[in-house]
Amino acid sequence: MKLTMGTRGSALALAQSGMIAAELRRLSPGLAIETVVIKTSGDRFSAAKPDEAYKLGSGAKGLFVKEIEEALIDRRVDFAVHSAKDLPAQLAPRLAIAAYPQREDPRDAFIPRAGARLADLAQGARVATSSLRRQVQLALARPDLKFTPMRGNIDTRLRKLGEGACDGLLLAAAGLRRLGRADVAHELLPTELMLPSPAQGALAVEIREDDDATAGLVARLDHASTRLTVEFERAVLARVGGGCSTPLGALARVEGSGVSVQIFLAEADGSRARRFTRRCDDPRRRDEFVASWVAELRAG
Repeated sequence: MKLTMGTRGSALALAQSGMIAAELRRLSPGLAIETVVIKTSGDRFSAAKPDEAYKLGSGAKGLFVKEIEEALIDRRVDFAVHSAKDLPAQLAPRLAIAAYPQREDPRDAFIPRAGARLADLAQGARVATSSLRRQVQLALARPDLKFTPMRGNIDTRLRKLGEGACDGLLLAAAGLRRLGRADVAHELLPTELMLPSPAQGALAVEIREDDDATAGLVARLDHASTRLTVEFERAVLARVGGGCSTPLGALARVEGSGVSVQIFLAEADGSRARRFTRRCDDPRRRDEFVASWVAELRAG
């Protein structure tokens, strides 16, 4: 049997999709998988106008999956591998997530230029990140820091750091690990300081809803607790809305028979920042729980 797999062409995307393909081949000996690299609107826009891409805000959510989902719908690929945090709150019609493989560490990492910890950075130090979520949360702890946008793949950002473009940069820890760069000196930021983006550290394997054959193969990769927590976080994203223009962090954890969910939410200018933790005792009532909680957040 042969399947075609859609993916972005970045080094990280290829590493992630390669991991999924290797695991599928291990689980189904004899399975052939062809990789189809698809350039998305987000890739083209970021390359052509990096400064405008940084300002794009809510429109950026989904731009890194749009053409891949179109290839799925048009049957040019059988399944697609995404960073789950790139997915918009609502999938395209007729598509579904067949598997969330076991999640990597969801936390953010601080990578210094000269070995200093975040707390030891000098007043007014420059920290590179194009994430409003990261900027707003870090500014609450260190309002003296200066932020500079930085795009490009992980190796490009690390090179710019070494060249002195900034004093430190923020990245998802999962990206470092999946690219084999965990040896780079970095500090994992506690969630009390920096809540990650909804679904950060997770991968999503997307298929057509009516493709039972592919679903049967891919579903073997699904990790139950990862699915449970990521879908809680995505439910928060769906209710809050706003995409990349809203400083939103969310992290869910399984606790016994329930799920504990942390949320960080602020206005785009960093005002009205608030952090909450709630427990949902019955995960089957997820949508009702999230809707009620987000309504409370907005009213507060």
